[in-house]
Amino acid sequence: MKAAPETTFIVSAAPQLPIVMIFGPFDPSGSTGLPADAITCAELGCHAISVLSGILVQDTATVENVEPVNPELLDDQARCLLEDMPAHAMKVGPFYTTETVSVLAQITADYNTLPVVVHLQRHPHVPDEDEFDAEETQAALLELVLPQTDLVVTDHTLLQQWQAHGLLPGQTLGQAMDALLDYGANALLVSGVPGDSQQREYLLRDENGQTVRWASHSGEPVMDSDGLLATAITCELARGGDMVQAIDRSLAVTGAMADRSFKPGMGGRIFDRSRS
Repeated sequence: MKAAPETTFIVSAAPQLPIVMIFGPFDPSGSTGLPADAITCAELGCHAISVLSGILVQDTATVENVEPVNPELLDDQARCLLEDMPAHAMKVGPFYTTETVSVLAQITADYNTLPVVVHLQRHPHVPDEDEFDAEETQAALLELVLPQTDLVVTDHTLLQQWQAHGLLPGQTLGQAMDALLDYGANALLVSGVPGDSQQREYLLRDENGQTVRWASHSGEPVMDSDGLLATAITCELARGGDMVQAIDRSLAVTGAMADRSFKPGMGGRIFDRSRS
């Protein structure tokens, strides 16, 4: 009996998916943080690898508690992944202790060829707030991480609050933006900027003082819009896009996803990441 001929399978090499490293908390509601960012990256054609900065006890309405991770765990997780896979960009979300910010700064310094996008946002008001000093942590992020950052994404209201509390000098938006850029970031994108009409705008300013404006989405507000935008920009930079083009494309993505948002609980509207 003749032996069956051998079958040769030819597997073509698939193009390398851009890999995005996400630093941030675990949000069990799925509206923000690592779970949401991982789905966003997949929808935008990237693979997310995650480094936990804290565990949130929250729903769509409130954050009840924050449990920061210890710095050794954060460092071990990030370096384990980076030694295994070639990341193409990093997105930095909320951090809760100065010690973990110091670890982050060392990691971004060791991998200084990767684009870094930092999303600056308000810390939640929780009963156990004394477990971390929000102001000291934010100051550490500005001083240690922004010098290695390609783009900072934040909102107009936060800059006003920081000016009121003395974390940033001046009284105007321009002074606040210049102060943040003075920490060393290459560019700053601010959402919710009052425009010439009733509509809010996005304002980009780079280290050379050049500015670009975009109109904001005119629909209902959606939770973590700036977080999704920062993730989308990071994906675009991981593919090698330039900054203005990356922001332009990411704003289109954010607007399209806002149009399909929904309200699953007692809090605000969240993005529907279940379909393209």
